[in-house]
Amino acid sequence: MTDSSTFETSMHRLMTAAAIPGISVAAVNQGEVRVTSMGVRALDTARPVGEMTVFDVASLSKPVVAYIALQLADGGMLDLDRPLSEIVKKGVPPQLVSQPITARHVLTHTSGLPNHRGDEPLQTYFPPGSWFSYSGFGFAYLQMALEATTAEPLEALAQRLVFDPLGMYSSSFQWRERFSENVAVPHENEKQLEKHRPTAAYASYSLQTTASDYAKFMVAVMDGSSLSEATHCQWLTPAVMVPRGDATHLAGCPPETEQDIGWGLGWGVETTSGTFFQWGKMDGIRTFAMGCPKTRSAVVLLTNSNRGLRLMDAAIEAALPGEHPVFSWLRTCVTE
Repeated sequence: MTDSSTFETSMHRLMTAAAIPGISVAAVNQGEVRVTSMGVRALDTARPVGEMTVFDVASLSKPVVAYIALQLADGGMLDLDRPLSEIVKKGVPPQLVSQPITARHVLTHTSGLPNHRGDEPLQTYFPPGSWFSYSGFGFAYLQMALEATTAEPLEALAQRLVFDPLGMYSSSFQWRERFSENVAVPHENEKQLEKHRPTAAYASYSLQTTASDYAKFMVAVMDGSSLSEATHCQWLTPAVMVPRGDATHLAGCPPETEQDIGWGLGWGVETTSGTFFQWGKMDGIRTFAMGCPKTRSAVVLLTNSNRGLRLMDAAIEAALPGEHPVFSWLRTCVTE
């Protein structure tokens, strides 16, 4: 693991150069968590970011929802290969009723659904299971199935199966007023935005958490806590390779795929090293998490800026040094 003073100096220099207001980085080594926080929560107040500062983490929400789904599958409550339209009896868009989209398709981003619903009529763009195309809307559909299966809202499921067991007491899929005392505000370039305060849980993006809380989740991921060995293996084993230089590919089979980047049941995976990853992107927010079960090392990077992924290389170096092909892929796929 990188020396703490050297790491802090490097991160502060890079953060300042990119004009990123604040960051919180959790580095995990053999289950031990070290958190480095610097900068400010909001430009207008200049209050410092600390270990207990709560961030929007955007798509870092998705692996938590995957963890819930896999626990339910292990418990016999959810069949990963059953069409979701057979589980969700109410509220399924008519365009999806006849589509055999399964939880497995959603978790591997092979559902054929768009990333965002937008203004266009909802449709599947390719037969489910054909190839990878990143889909946030797929997770909205999966949320409906999880809630129908358990008769519990997503927030209650997350508290019962993830947050309480792992001691993630500063985490929620919906806004809590107690977060107001220590929350990071998003910034788009140097413009401060209004803090998103989700009144309900959204599987694809609404998680609020701290770097230290999410690090506890990363330890559980690496250890396979509360999952069978077979399910844990599938979670972190590529089922499909991602398109070369592209995360959302709806129009026709990708002509090429990345040689070393695939997707398991809820995580991206670098196939050579076995490291798993997920990024997060919302207006004024960029986040990144990566872990390696072999070394039980992981890093969580939370930022309150659209420029935050500029720091991912240096942040990951804290606990997972070496080449990571996902960095160049994300620089092509994820805009600032």
